[in-house]
Amino acid sequence: MNTFKTYQKVNAKEDKVSFAVSRMEDLYAKHKGKVDEPHRHNYFTVLIVKKAEGQHKIDFNTYTLSPRQIYFVAPGQVHQVIENEQSFGFVMTFSNQFLVESSIPLSFIDSLNLFHNYGQSPPLLPEPDQFNNIENFANSIFELYHSTANMKQLSIGAFLKLLLIECNNICAINPVAFEGDSSADNLIRAFKKEVDNKYKKEHSTTYYANELHITPDHLNRTVKSKIGKTAKEYIQARIITEAKRLLYFTDESNKEIAYELGFNEPGNFSAFFKKQTQLSPSNFKKNEISA
Repeated sequence: MNTFKTYQKVNAKEDKVSFAVSRMEDLYAKHKGKVDEPHRHNYFTVLIVKKAEGQHKIDFNTYTLSPRQIYFVAPGQVHQVIENEQSFGFVMTFSNQFLVESSIPLSFIDSLNLFHNYGQSPPLLPEPDQFNNIENFANSIFELYHSTANMKQLSIGAFLKLLLIECNNICAINPVAFEGDSSADNLIRAFKKEVDNKYKKEHSTTYYANELHITPDHLNRTVKSKIGKTAKEYIQARIITEAKRLLYFTDESNKEIAYELGFNEPGNFSAFFKKQTQLSPSNFKKNEISA
């Protein structure tokens, strides 16, 4: 069976640490260029790439590392950075605990169009002046992190919030009004929560619309306007990502995975998987293991 690391804490040696920032070049030197194995975190990661060559794999999607990229990795996502040479930039990690301690509402992260728990997680590609603004925020955070400034954590939280807002304004389909939650924002959060809890049993948009006491059309329009995909596409992305994780990281059979993910027949699961990925489950597993 394949195994992979799950990092539970931002700092394994210090339970109280809920935020960390490092330079990519320092991490490369520390690990002597050794490629890390695929792993997942139970916290958020922001990768600000100033210069790099290589690949960044996130939930079995491969992206080419290049200058002026920003990656957002949500808790639970499996990822791996493969560097061909020393990279330059910043890696920031923070937990929900840090958000609470920094007076940042948890709903703020949910409202951003940045962290996607599954499906595609392509890098943000800012223009040079936009990247300079983001890099300046990152430099300020790095300097604060290594200082003894008063109210250091609150200051880091303020700069982090500014950095994330700047990123969100670049990529958001409909920029979020951060001053308060709209009914649409609340609906999206409730929908995502329902999908996380029920996707292994319930696959239909109608089911989730009924649970949220709205029509399927209303749910689809709202999800599409906020995150750029329909409710059905979101549900399917959740199922496919979990299927890929089970195929790669466990020794469960296709039949076992099919039943675990709520398919009545293994053949239905295989057909669904092939339609979404253009590969059979067995070919996907073979390709990933040999990669």
